[in-house]
Amino acid sequence: MKFTKMHGAGNDYVYVNCFEESVADPSRAAVQVSDRNFGVGSDGLILIMPSDAADARMRMFNSDGSESEMCGNGIRCVAKYVYDHGIVSKNEITVETCAGILTLNLSPGRDGKIEKVRVNMGAPRLTRSKIPMIGGANDQVISEPLTILDRTFLITCVSMGNPHCVVFVDDADVFPVSTYGPLIENHELFPRRVNVEFVQVLSRNEVRQRTWERGAGETLACGTGSCAVTAACVLNGLTEKELVNHLSGGDLEMKWAEDGNIYMTGPAVEVFTGEIAL
Repeated sequence: MKFTKMHGAGNDYVYVNCFEESVADPSRAAVQVSDRNFGVGSDGLILIMPSDAADARMRMFNSDGSESEMCGNGIRCVAKYVYDHGIVSKNEITVETCAGILTLNLSPGRDGKIEKVRVNMGAPRLTRSKIPMIGGANDQVISEPLTILDRTFLITCVSMGNPHCVVFVDDADVFPVSTYGPLIENHELFPRRVNVEFVQVLSRNEVRQRTWERGAGETLACGTGSCAVTAACVLNGLTEKELVNHLSGGDLEMKWAEDGNIYMTGPAVEVFTGEIAL
């Protein structure tokens, strides 16, 4: 199987051009290629596919083989790939995902290849039924207490087509993400598990995020998570609607716009290409 290794703010995936390649068992392939000792090494596998409804289609599989609805950092890399490799030749494209069709604006660098991508990530979904989360279907979860081990967190839950639980902490860099992340991810409140963001508010326009990603563990960045954090910060009155999010792998520029949608701007980088036997 031919592949391309790419990352968005350090959130790295193995990408396969399914305009040319086919992957018989993507769940098994995701586990194999993601292994950082015996595979390529990545947070998962993303298939770039033809679409009847958009310029391209994206399927995303976590490192444990489970399929996720969307990946904000991954979709920026899909946009870069289809432009740089001649599948599309325009600066505004659409990509079909399991969370819907998203529109992306591409910014080429001096060499003509894409360096930065702005994504309309859509409107955050805030009710329990949309996240999904156990409880009253139409209830919102804003600063709701959740006790894990010895601590009670105030959680805010948001769906960006995939589920997120945002926890505000005093110091994100020293917080024991690997202790509390998997316990919240697999909590009975979340029937499809949940991505968990641990966030430190630095100012009205700046935050620091660490992510425990459903099916992958701690990752260097999470684009949909950054959107959820933006919504959670505003809903809790902690920041303005436009902010910079400092993730472990780099920065994302976020804006919850007047049209109700959240816009994310960030880098997309191609690292190397290769072949692997499956």
